[in-house]
Amino acid sequence: MLDVITLALPFFGLILLGYGAGKIKNIPEAGLAWMNFFVIYLALPALFFRLLSETPFEQLANFSYIAATTFTTYIVFAISFCIGVVATRGNIGESTILGIAGAYSNVGYMGPGLTLAVLGEQATVPTALILTFDNALMFILAPLLMALAGTENETILGTLKQIIIKIFTHPFILATIAGVSAAAFEFRPPQAINTLLLYLSNAAAPCALFAMGVSIAIRPIGRIPVELPLVLSVKLLLHPILIFLLLSWLGGFDPSWVATAVLMSCLPPATNVFVIAQQYGTYVQRASSFVLVGTAVSIITVTAFIWAITSGILPTG
Repeated sequence: MLDVITLALPFFGLILLGYGAGKIKNIPEAGLAWMNFFVIYLALPALFFRLLSETPFEQLANFSYIAATTFTTYIVFAISFCIGVVATRGNIGESTILGIAGAYSNVGYMGPGLTLAVLGEQATVPTALILTFDNALMFILAPLLMALAGTENETILGTLKQIIIKIFTHPFILATIAGVSAAAFEFRPPQAINTLLLYLSNAAAPCALFAMGVSIAIRPIGRIPVELPLVLSVKLLLHPILIFLLLSWLGGFDPSWVATAVLMSCLPPATNVFVIAQQYGTYVQRASSFVLVGTAVSIITVTAFIWAITSGILPTG
């Protein structure tokens, strides 16, 4: 158990430091925007590109793994969406936000820091694959369902164009494509560029976790909706259990890949849940409570999954 605490404490400690700083220091949110820009557009993409480009290409084309993990994310989205339909009496827009809250793990800010800390660099490829395809899935589902709900004034063609632009301009996805291409052609950047990428990579996890803590601290919690416990149970417990069962049933996956999928899926709702709610003007105040409460509860649940994986109680191979 001491080993688990040693792994989990620095990870959640950085989030708590950011949260404390956000509560204590009254710094304008504009300053956080630059930190978020650094993390999203520079540090994390550099991490993905550097590690993927050094991976043998044949390891990257694991389509059964991609299909299994993305399908599971879609299933928990559908479950959470249905919970939302009942809770909101058929409001498609609010149900979409609830679906995202129950399926969209914080794979960008928390994922790489957690999986690499617990499993090492062998978790790089599955982490990048899950991050890329889970993001792409949410970029497809959110605008399509919001258009159906009538919160978008776009035509079908306009919505499809928006989806394609979001997918192929997202820095994480672009970095993954670049890293996979570099691996395929065995391209290695010059030493000076590689050193720069290394500096950026080393800053990715601590900056992302600290910025996430600040983001949670400066946003209003809003009222706690009655559907929150059920949706968070789907996100924090059902999602990782389903993905573990599916990958174990299919078989043939490296144990570190199964463990990575479990860790990525047990993460709390992404801060993008609040961002998407704000973008569409739907469920905004309540969405922030999912991120804050989910992150707080995940200190216990994520630590429990780390313990289950590292102690062998949850067999991944």
